[in-house]
Amino acid sequence: MKTFEHAIALTGGIATGKSTVAGLLQERGFQIIDADKVAHTMLDMHADGIADLFGEEYIHEGRVDRKKLATIIFNQPENKSKLENFLHPIIKQEIERQSLALEKKQSPYIVDIPLFFETKNYDITPVALVYAPLKIQRQRLMDRDGFSKEQADARINSQMSIELKKSLSDFVIDNTQDHLYLQEEVDRLIGYIKERF
Repeated sequence: MKTFEHAIALTGGIATGKSTVAGLLQERGFQIIDADKVAHTMLDMHADGIADLFGEEYIHEGRVDRKKLATIIFNQPENKSKLENFLHPIIKQEIERQSLALEKKQSPYIVDIPLFFETKNYDITPVALVYAPLKIQRQRLMDRDGFSKEQADARINSQMSIELKKSLSDFVIDNTQDHLYLQEEVDRLIGYIKERF
């Protein structure tokens, strides 16, 4: 049995609505492997390794203080790659383990990977992208997180451009309108998945 044979990768950019789409797919009966959840679990399971890499001050009551860790990761590329080199192989191993468990059912499932194109770490096709253009991403970040325009742009620019991701994707879910429209887009994706599998 192969990993990811019945998998669909779901990706997006910051504030494009990927979590909402994953939730809608789950409501419609799809199993979801959530890379972010796996990352958080692995981070805490390997708190000792994080302490070795960055110091005990980033661990609080046996768990990684993610907010504190983010302060030295976000603006310091060398720390970011140190963390990624440590975490990514562990995360990948766990995602592959979950994938093999789902493959036994021989039916399609979703692997939700925010940085799918950035990491180039997973051999999954097709790739579905939740899309909203830069202007909408920025506005949502400012509204949702109270960011200034500069802060929002810094977060957006730390990822690959959404337009480039769009050109690399097999299927695009348009999340520029209301929730009802998004539900229709998700149903369109489900139709596409049924045709593929």
